[in-house]
Order: sequence, then C-alpha cells, then structure tokens
Amino acid sequence: MQRRAEMALYEVIDPELMVNIIDLGLVYEINFPEENKVQVVMTLTSQFCPMGDAIKTGVQNALETEFPGIEVEIELTFSPAWNYDCVSQEGMMQLQNR
Repeated sequence: MQRRAEMALYEVIDPELMVNIIDLGLVYEINFPEENKVQVVMTLTSQFCPMGDAIKTGVQNALETEFPGIEVEIELTFSPAWNYDCVSQEGMMQLQNR
C-alpha cells in the first residue's frame, strides 16, 4: 500500500514549480497506522507557500482516488525545512528544463 500511495502522489504537481511533490521531496512519510487510514507527513517549499492549500487538496484527492473510503490525514511540518537538497535527480532535471 505504501508504494501505491507514493505512486498516487507522483500525480500531485506543485503549481508554481511544475514538478510533482515526490520528486520535489515534499513528502517525508507515508504511514498506514490503521486499515482505513493513511497519514502523510509533508512540507511545503516555504511556510508561506501561496499554493499550500492547493497542494494539500491534491494530496487528499489523489489518495482518496487511489484508496476509496480511506481516511486521509495530512500533517504539515517545517522541520526539517525544505531546500533544494530534498529534490530528486529527476526533479532537478525537470526544474532545469522549465
């Protein structure tokens, strides 16, 4: 289920950077603490990210589509703070080609 959740989150694109949130390194943890619950611990590129609500809605929608009927809990954290070291090699290639 972990891999399915991660694959679903590849479809969530940061609207400003136009790179998915997995390759951006915004997702820190995906957990299934109960049978009908998924918890995502994630960050944003900054605490003041104007697209934060849109990204969280994208995460919610992607996981509800992949796992119908499951409760989705999203925890935002800014520790550790996001930086470009979090971005995957694929993500860096996408950023450079924009």
